[in-house]
Amino acid sequence: MEYVKLNNGIEMPILGYGVYQVTPEECERCVSDAISVGYRLIDTAQAYGNEEGVGNAIRKSNIPRKDLFITTKVWISNAGYEKAKASIEESLQKLQTDYIDLLLIHQPFNDYYGTYRAMEEANKTGKVRAIGVSNFYPDRFVDLAEFCEIKPAVNQMETHVFNQQRKLQEVMQEYGTELMAWGPFAEGRNDFFTNGTLAAIGVKYGKSVAQVALRFLIQRGIVVIPKSTHKERMIENFNVFDFSLTEREMTVIAALDNEKSLFFSHYDPEMVKWLINYVK
Repeated sequence: MEYVKLNNGIEMPILGYGVYQVTPEECERCVSDAISVGYRLIDTAQAYGNEEGVGNAIRKSNIPRKDLFITTKVWISNAGYEKAKASIEESLQKLQTDYIDLLLIHQPFNDYYGTYRAMEEANKTGKVRAIGVSNFYPDRFVDLAEFCEIKPAVNQMETHVFNQQRKLQEVMQEYGTELMAWGPFAEGRNDFFTNGTLAAIGVKYGKSVAQVALRFLIQRGIVVIPKSTHKERMIENFNVFDFSLTEREMTVIAALDNEKSLFFSHYDPEMVKWLINYVK
């Protein structure tokens, strides 16, 4: 496993397992499978409704807690100092742990300044080892980073070969903030799994399109959290440390960047309304 060092000195695995859209009924089994494969970073969120499943899998894994890296996120409806503070305690209970390794603000809406103050407090008291944000575009990211006490350690964003977030990553470097990719496979959109460029490179190394895409992001220092409910796919996604892409291959893949989201825009008022009412 390779690691990134966060701006507070904590080391975070560069490859983890994400549980977005994993049902509560399946989550415990999936996380248990992922841990057995070798994943030590598990990414969940309050809005996913499966923190309990993650907690059950962690408790039953017999892996020392210090060897696991657990990420969760505060949802919009829990925004503001008091609500966020209470939701952090609830997440700790559901995850069955004394501390969260990385806590993020899930979306840049509602009173996220109050949320961040609660997170800074949790960090100082040892309930959270590192804090950051998710889905913060460059403008909102800079605004928060300039006016908070503890600089965000991570910004989790839609990042894949078709939306590579190079401009955002450059902005974040000024604050020592790491980029974490959600949707590293673009959820199969834009014919991701049959992309000719990725497939051709994969043939050279005996690797799949998915493995080439993950390796590309990892070589850019981006943390990736691919999700699958199938153990064989978890194994495939984990086996990306036994080859390296050449500089030319990195350049060829970089040319796939459209610099546009394949999912949603926070600049779209209707999408913002939808997010605000999600799991309300």
